[in-house]
Amino acid sequence: MATKEKITIEEVYGELFNNRLISPDHNDRAAFTHYLHNSQNGVSSSFKSGAVDFVTKVLGYKFPKEEFSMTAGESALQYLLFDFNQEIPFPSPQRPDFTFIDLFAGIGGFRLAMQNLGGKCLFSSEWDEKAKKTYEANFGEIPFGDITRKETKAFIPDNFDVLCAGFPCQAFSIAGKRGGFDDTRGTLFFDVAEIIKKKKPKAIFLENVKGLRNHDRGKTLATILNVLRNDLGYFVPDPQVINAKHFGVPQNRERIFIVGFRKDMGVDEFSYPKPTGKPVAFEEIKEENEVSVKYYLSAQYLKTLREHKARHESKGNGFGYEIIPDDGIANAIVVGGMGRERNLVYDDRLTNFEPVTNIKGEVNREGIRKMTPREWARLQGFPDNFVIKVSDAAAYKQFGNSVAVPAIQATGIELIKRINYAKRK
Repeated sequence: MATKEKITIEEVYGELFNNRLISPDHNDRAAFTHYLHNSQNGVSSSFKSGAVDFVTKVLGYKFPKEEFSMTAGESALQYLLFDFNQEIPFPSPQRPDFTFIDLFAGIGGFRLAMQNLGGKCLFSSEWDEKAKKTYEANFGEIPFGDITRKETKAFIPDNFDVLCAGFPCQAFSIAGKRGGFDDTRGTLFFDVAEIIKKKKPKAIFLENVKGLRNHDRGKTLATILNVLRNDLGYFVPDPQVINAKHFGVPQNRERIFIVGFRKDMGVDEFSYPKPTGKPVAFEEIKEENEVSVKYYLSAQYLKTLREHKARHESKGNGFGYEIIPDDGIANAIVVGGMGRERNLVYDDRLTNFEPVTNIKGEVNREGIRKMTPREWARLQGFPDNFVIKVSDAAAYKQFGNSVAVPAIQATGIELIKRINYAKRK
């Protein structure tokens, strides 16, 4: 009978993805990989139904002349567990010290940091499809989709230790109101707060842009803290702005970190990590070998940038491109605008000046180029075995939107210390 044929993970992916049997944002895909990752612990039941449905559809597609029940799908799913390939760059620890979920996961900066500390991720969500591909390539798991949807939230398991989220910053409509839980409706923070309210994790770890402190004249942050402290009952010390350059990466990247602990944990103090004091410079993460000519600016574009900067300087503005010396610190890498142009570098090792892209004019002979996606990855603290499967344009966006892994990890150490201490009390 056809059902006895060997079915591999690769075939499961290939049959559905290549033939568009399931839409790209279908949660069955995520449930399938989450089930495989959690088959040995108590949370696998959260994903089993979606995983079985996924595999049943695969069987129906591969063997269209046969009829399959959900029981057949379940049997096939159990078979696939034995074929599950753990040869991924960053597998979960076999004996985790704590568990966490990864919301607004991006490409997994939070996950990488928390796994390095011995944590196991039980659930991840991310809406961007290209980011999902990078996440899967490195962690062997497809994040669930839009976390604002009830059907996505339904997959979140109970009893995880830490909720991690780098949620986008949005203003709240709190004019004349108390600035509480209900006043955050319609924002992404509301969805985070809703999950905290329902699941009651031991700790929370949130990250946002530095501007959150002054966003909407401070009302946004005040509302967030009020919700976490008063509505949800968490001990939340004053948030702190952490700069990535103080934690081993040559990037001047300031982000606000917010941590909190469920009040019954008995945690009543928290100290954010102190800077390492270790000097860092771009030369530490610079490409060791000659890079492609495609990263070098054309002479015409370089001329345009200089003229643009001169115009702004004549008006008393400091806006424009910037070249980072080898012994310097990069500006914060960001998406759009002058994100790449404010982090140009000197590199005189180019030997082939023949353009490989449709640039206007000749390649500049001053050795001025953009940083490569791998250099951006290193600026965020991602190791070199982190797989980049997407185009350069998508990679710049993904790393620009990510968190600085070493800064997250340093703060995570302090957070886990408090959880472990609370357990011993």
